[in-house]
Amino acid sequence: MKAIAIILAAGQGTRMKSNLPKILHKVNGIPMVKQVIKELDKAKVEKNILVLGHKIDEVLEELGEVEYVVQNERLGTGHAVMQAEEKLKDYDGIVVVLCGDTPLITAKTIDMLINEHINNKEAATVLTTDFENPFGYGRIVKNTSGNIEAIVEEKEATEEIKAIKEVNTGVYCFDSKKLFKALHKVGKNNEKGEYYLTDVVKILKENGENVKTHKISDNKEVYGVNSKVHLSTAESILKDRKNMELMESGVTLIDPSTTYIEMDVKIGKDSIIYPGAIIQGNTVIGENVTIIGNSRIVNSEISANVVIESSVIEESVVEEGVTIGPFAHLRPKAYLKKNVHIGNFVEIKKSTLEKGVKAGHLTYIGDSEIGEDTNIGAGTITCNYDGKNKFKTIIGKDVFVGSNTKFVAPVVIGDNVLIAAGSTITEDVSKDSLAIARARQVVKDGYLKKIKKS
Repeated sequence: MKAIAIILAAGQGTRMKSNLPKILHKVNGIPMVKQVIKELDKAKVEKNILVLGHKIDEVLEELGEVEYVVQNERLGTGHAVMQAEEKLKDYDGIVVVLCGDTPLITAKTIDMLINEHINNKEAATVLTTDFENPFGYGRIVKNTSGNIEAIVEEKEATEEIKAIKEVNTGVYCFDSKKLFKALHKVGKNNEKGEYYLTDVVKILKENGENVKTHKISDNKEVYGVNSKVHLSTAESILKDRKNMELMESGVTLIDPSTTYIEMDVKIGKDSIIYPGAIIQGNTVIGENVTIIGNSRIVNSEISANVVIESSVIEESVVEEGVTIGPFAHLRPKAYLKKNVHIGNFVEIKKSTLEKGVKAGHLTYIGDSEIGEDTNIGAGTITCNYDGKNKFKTIIGKDVFVGSNTKFVAPVVIGDNVLIAAGSTITEDVSKDSLAIARARQVVKDGYLKKIKKS
């Protein structure tokens, strides 16, 4: 669909009482303005132009490569849209205008607004909705034909107009050429001394143009976030939407109200998520996965038939059939291949564990490669850091590592090796070997009685 969006995102957001620009506050894991962009992209709007002002460098650092214009002085919504005129001087088509602090707008509504605008062939189409208590919103004043006569702001409204429940949502479709022609005629003769975008409607009417509305029934979609209270409300709505989407696609959420799953997470059917789970970022979870009790998974890839209990997984890859936890921690760049078992209080960092590896409890594996079917005993530590540099431990397949073993990296252990419990391994071990690296046990009979007598 051929349309360009102008996203108004220059405001400071003083009511947020935060050093962070308002549009960068996150709702369900995504900065508000990114959520708006995401829905515009889903609606196949061909280009987005952001109008930025407050802390531009910080905004651009978060958003990356985006097309934007700068509104140095915040002189109202009309003034904000005018900043995009130069970028659109050769464009003759549909312009969608909306705000970067309305993260509940959906692609479906944007699609319907654009389609209605195309079908009606009007100069402008205004997205509207009804509020039982419309205080603070611009009221939609219509003529007998159903066309808009004016949008009247709260401060300029008479008591009769204030009784109107249909309000302007701040989302519009315009014919681009007619929009900017009308904007040049907008003045700031109002209580705020600002250039209102809503005055464009009045000017279009004076030029003999018709302006239609597209009314939506769900007024939550146009909920604007201006405070931390508003942010919490938007967060809750988006969380519920995400949970509903997952359940309708075949995921079981035992208690959706106590499950936090961010917007970009993907989960396969027949997976079961228990209360207290936190799943964030770009995590992808396969089918028939079970996640139990207070687990947190961030930016990770979890394959099918995995069981995770009360564990933390960060930026890691977990293949099919793996079991993790309880109380395990996969730090960034952990790679667990098929049927690996990671148990109680095991920490894995920047390491690859091949198929069938088992580390049942109380173990740290960092900067390591562990071969197939190797068993890591309790209390094993890869000593990968000398205070300045990190070194690698490589352990072959079918190795049995006894409890309380320390590998002082760099060290290479061959296949089919037995490491005796309590060893500190500082040298390479060739395959098919037994390695013992501990002090000889000495027993002095009767020694304690002699000590007590003395």
